[in-house]
Amino acid sequence: MKLPNWEYAIIESGKLTDYLLNINHHRGGAKAHLLIRCGYTPENWQQLESDIRQSHLSADVDRVRETPYGRRYEIRAALPTPIGEPLMVRTVWQIDIGQEYPRLITIVPD
Repeated sequence: MKLPNWEYAIIESGKLTDYLLNINHHRGGAKAHLLIRCGYTPENWQQLESDIRQSHLSADVDRVRETPYGRRYEIRAALPTPIGEPLMVRTVWQIDIGQEYPRLITIVPD
């Protein structure tokens, strides 16, 4: 099964620059170090967005679960990365209660 409404998936630039690519973020710092080692930077955040859209939104959903905020979907797939070596990660998406479109919550190394 594909992510519902994957064509309209929301990936906020701030989610990438302020969280996933911010080595000083208290929760995202470790993820940022890994992504930066793979060639992503806050300056080229668009590459990370493009790679997520290309590799994850075309992949099947691996897990679905209900939360108090909405339905969460996990997709396990490799990111191609700017250094040319694939990085296996899970992207976590949520369709908030009352909404139709999934939004990126986080990336988890897998």
